[in-house]
Amino acid sequence: MGDAGSEMKRSSPTGRVQSLERALSLLEAIGASSQGGCTVAEAAEACGLNRATAWRLLATLEHSDYVQKDPISNRYTIGLAINRLAGTAGVERLIARCHPILTRLTETTGETASLAVPKELGLTYVDEVVPESLMTVRWIGRQVSLHATSAGKAMLAWLPEAEIESVLSRPLTGHTQATHTQRSELLDELAAIRRIGYSRAAGELEEGVHGVSAAIRDSSQLPLGVISVWGPKERIPEARFAQLGALAVEAAAKIIGRASN
Repeated sequence: MGDAGSEMKRSSPTGRVQSLERALSLLEAIGASSQGGCTVAEAAEACGLNRATAWRLLATLEHSDYVQKDPISNRYTIGLAINRLAGTAGVERLIARCHPILTRLTETTGETASLAVPKELGLTYVDEVVPESLMTVRWIGRQVSLHATSAGKAMLAWLPEAEIESVLSRPLTGHTQATHTQRSELLDELAAIRRIGYSRAAGELEEGVHGVSAAIRDSSQLPLGVISVWGPKERIPEARFAQLGALAVEAAAKIIGRASN
């Protein structure tokens, strides 16, 4: 009762809750900070709060994964819960924008075209268009690791360096004999993706499945999603990778063009 009464006293006449407003201001301060995040003291100063109050609010936000604290530097950055909320809000709009382009890509290539978006520590397929003449496994809703598919590598290539390091510092599952699991090998591949604009995978998640992908990038070059063309190796041999990769890059660019209209 005492806590509830205290909270009511801290509420404004308009019904706003002061502690919540303070927590939101801390989130905004952390989001506006440099890539390395900020300390409790820096966040408190930016929001006009004392350090004890800021520390309590940040501890609560960290518990719910809205912020995360580096155990070495003690600096706070935006947590995965925020990313999940932001991703959910934008996915439906992105699907609506992409679907006509996926349809044209399938008509042009005769292959399955799909859209995937980042989710937690992987990538999830949220839309796909399959040629009427093909019988194929549907991947919508399927989550895959970033290092073992063309879609995942296209996403990974354009993430901030710290996030790339975070992914590659963990043990990488070898799904097939073709999966690249060595950090140095993957770093070289990501550099090549940034040069040519698209990624490729030949049986790295599932034997016999080939694909190419291009990231949909915002004005800061950060990835919003990934366009892929994929299918069995008999239909998509490595000799087709360059042609299909160029078409995937073109499709991703058209999506960004639509977004700016």
